[in-house]
Amino acid sequence: MDMEIKEAHGACHCGTVQFHVRLTDGLKTARRCNCSYCRMRGAVAVSASLADITITAGADALTLYQFNTMQAKHYFCSKCGIYTHHQRRSNPQQYGVNVACLEGISPFDFAVVPVNEGQLHPTDSAATGPVVAGHLHYRPVL
Repeated sequence: MDMEIKEAHGACHCGTVQFHVRLTDGLKTARRCNCSYCRMRGAVAVSASLADITITAGADALTLYQFNTMQAKHYFCSKCGIYTHHQRRSNPQQYGVNVACLEGISPFDFAVVPVNEGQLHPTDSAATGPVVAGHLHYRPVL
């Protein structure tokens, strides 16, 4: 896996929503979060600036979900339900992009993924940046 990848094509499961993204720092920003929503969603996300994602098909099929502070904007396909990206609460100038939607990339390509502390969000505390709550490890048996 090329951790330095700069750009990628992405799509939801059914292919209705398609996009092109230029990543902020390749796949090196891969992370998960333990907030109530991310815990249930279970996606690995990487970062992109707001101007660096272009929806190339299915923009009208994207559905927005917001909760609690209503600051983060979570987008998913209204047909297949797959989360494609979200505007981050911790950095509203960035999107988190679901790596499972990126062509040729799987969340299982990452041996270790840091999990950010989202239950005590950095913008709600004195923390100056993301606090790592732990790490998820994937070790294939075959």
